[in-house]
Amino acid sequence: MTTYQFLTTAWRWNYILLLFCALALAGYFLAFRRRGRLAYLGGALVAFLIALISPVSALADGYLFSAHMVQHILLVLIVPALLLLSLPRSFSLPRSLTVFTHAFIGWIAGVGAMWLWHAPALCNAATTSRTVSAIQTTSLLLMGSAFWWQVLAPRNAERLSPAAGIAYLFTACTACSVLGIVLTFAPVSICPVYQHPVDRLGMLGTIRGNWGLTSDKDQQIGGLLMWVPMCLIYLTAILAQLARWHSDSVPQAEESNA
Repeated sequence: MTTYQFLTTAWRWNYILLLFCALALAGYFLAFRRRGRLAYLGGALVAFLIALISPVSALADGYLFSAHMVQHILLVLIVPALLLLSLPRSFSLPRSLTVFTHAFIGWIAGVGAMWLWHAPALCNAATTSRTVSAIQTTSLLLMGSAFWWQVLAPRNAERLSPAAGIAYLFTACTACSVLGIVLTFAPVSICPVYQHPVDRLGMLGTIRGNWGLTSDKDQQIGGLLMWVPMCLIYLTAILAQLARWHSDSVPQAEESNA
């Protein structure tokens, strides 16, 4: 199979996922109408579908560890962040769920999402079992949402202060960078299933030959994806916290001068 053939035929038209997205869109309109921010929701749904029905998903399903890493970045960092940004400013969680908004729980969830699912046994199981894969996808979305709530909650009062938010994001970036470094330089054994892929799509020759992606290079790229692009996402969020800090300090300065 050529690269062009793969890119045009490897889409997995999972009608359950498409129906879920349609229902999410309808529910959003019914719940928030004009109060929400539809562009963010649209971005979240597009990223969600890229992660789970596009050629990225086909490659992540036992072929490329690096594609698996792209999928994780989308499900932990991109989709949850966009979903939270799509909520109206008046939105607040029910009291029964506020226990999950503690900063320590959010930090552990965001960092743990990456460390937990890269334990070799779980990484293999998520690739070979549809049930475990579904559990992984759901947990990544929930853990990512718990992480981002601390800095992207709709109500400003429910977020960490800018200084605390910067420390929260910086330490999370550091923890994920450590894992990225481990993945980049470790022997090819983090997720053994990617060492000897089952060539269900007839794509392995193209991946190994035309693309030049051996299993060791693939894992190194996966580690670099966690190390560099993920930290760029955290850095962007840190810059947003700095901007928020500045905007909060301006009214205080004006009041003191009045």
